Amino acid sequence: MSVPAAELTIVGHYDKAPGYATRRPTGSPSWLLLWTEAGAGLVEQGGASFAARAGDLVVLGAGVSQFYRVLPGEERWRFWWVHFQPRASWAAWLGPYARGGGSHLVDGVPDGVRERIGTAFERALRDARWVPGAPLPARGTMRTPAVVVAGPALELVLGAVEEVLVLATASARPEGAARPEEGDERVRRVLALIAAEPGAPHTVGSLARVAALSPSRFAHLFAAETGRTPMRAVREARVRHAAGLLEVTDLDVGQVAAASGFVSPFHFSRAFKREYGVPPRDYRARLRSG
Repeated sequence: MSVPAAELTIVGHYDKAPGYATRRPTGSPSWLLLWTEAGAGLVEQGGASFAARAGDLVVLGAGVSQFYRVLPGEERWRFWWVHFQPRASWAAWLGPYARGGGSHLVDGVPDGVRERIGTAFERALRDARWVPGAPLPARGTMRTPAVVVAGPALELVLGAVEEVLVLATASARPEGAARPEEGDERVRRVLALIAAEPGAPHTVGSLARVAALSPSRFAHLFAAETGRTPMRAVREARVRHAAGLLEVTDLDVGQVAAASGFVSPFHFSRAFKREYGVPPRDYRARLRSG
């Protein structure tokens, strides 16, 4: 299928029947966001594969092979889509929802948030057609794709995309994880420490002391509450922190690795590629080339 140019931001809405599919063996130079309104799709990127159902937000990173289609057995897949280049802060919001291969699934967005997300996409499609100096496009039902390259219209569209990401990631939760206001207070305390100091020399033992539990009891409780091991949570936080440093600083990869708590650039590169689908240097180069 066609591959959009990296500098283009494109907004569109599809309602597809069985048989629809898009395959990009080398991926796309832009990121891709998919928001399912009805029916379901099957998404594959890198080694990850998952269904996207109503209320699910999928974000696919650039440069990794991708294949998405109507989920077998479903009668339709109605969804919004946006090709874009991400802002630096977005990586931290998406990190907990990484599925590998540079893919992310924010599933189970609550019903009360879905209408507002739909409104944000409607606004993005109108704003993409806006020409500065002309009246803003009226709200309507036309949903043919619209392209925006630069200028105020692009900022409005990216603002709508940012709103969608904030609403979805703040209201949903990673698979098996408790919401921030739920769960054991001791685990919440540890999660807050990891988020505040991802580069610190955390161990299961040191985190257990924060929770005032034995290491074995703490590890069991943490996994039950979050669906992750303590050290996986630490690794994910370190990778998110590193992504932010790659985006907004000129530190070399070794310096970013050290600042994020990794014992070596090799271990950092391997962990980063596992979460984002590309090595750190490629991640930085692709963002800055956009």
